[in-house]
Amino acid sequence: MKARFPGLILPAAACAALAAAALLGAGTVGAQGARPPSWGAESSPSPTAGKDVSDKANAAADRGMYADVTYQNAAKPGPSLIVIPGEVKSNNASFTQRFLPNNIADFAELELSKANFQVLERADLGPALNEFALAYNLGDPAEAAKLKKGKLKTTKWVVKFDILKAEQSAVQKKGFKGSTASSLIGILGGPSRATSAASTVASSIDTTSTAGVWVIGMRYKIIDANTTEQVAQGYTEEKMEVGAQEGSVAGVESGAAGGVSLDTMVQRLVQKNVWEIDQRYK
Repeated sequence: MKARFPGLILPAAACAALAAAALLGAGTVGAQGARPPSWGAESSPSPTAGKDVSDKANAAADRGMYADVTYQNAAKPGPSLIVIPGEVKSNNASFTQRFLPNNIADFAELELSKANFQVLERADLGPALNEFALAYNLGDPAEAAKLKKGKLKTTKWVVKFDILKAEQSAVQKKGFKGSTASSLIGILGGPSRATSAASTVASSIDTTSTAGVWVIGMRYKIIDANTTEQVAQGYTEEKMEVGAQEGSVAGVESGAAGGVSLDTMVQRLVQKNVWEIDQRYK
């Protein structure tokens, strides 16, 4: 049996092969279309885009990007819950000015949803959110029951995440200044053009490296939505390093600074705590 095309007669087997190729091509296009949009360095208007300094900065930033966590029991639905704003108990101004309890609760809602818990929106409480949170913080079941209306009637857990520690625990600094070496070269080298040149280069050397390590600790609490009694709690800590390096030799300067941001660190702490909740309490 043969299939007929305008001006060309092909065997049926060849027609089948062409049809399969067309379907494969369509599938490839569909797969490419399903990819999320991404933008490379060529889309950046920065004058340094694509240059060595940009590549190094982007490589450092990539290490601090959001990373998905695989929650092992995500296939099993968790109980319905609501996340209430916790407390930031650190006295460190840099941290308390940057973070509010609602920021941490937003991260927690995201990760608990990914772990397949039935997360109810805090927005459903409307202006009663503060009263709701206060009732559970004080352990007042009668007041909590008054506020459990609508979708909140099915809530099993109330979960909160508190920052208990945020402190810079260590700082190290190391550097080299060439002024002393320059003086020694002038003394030992004697009067000559070579000595003068070497002394000039040595005096221009100025390098500094600084590293600071923060320790941030987060606690979670699971509260029974009906009795306001604590069901479980856990705590985890993470280190966050912030560093800088600068150097100058013979008029050529270089420098770099960076580290995991406070936002990223808080999100990683939430992920660790949600991983534990997913493992232990489903």
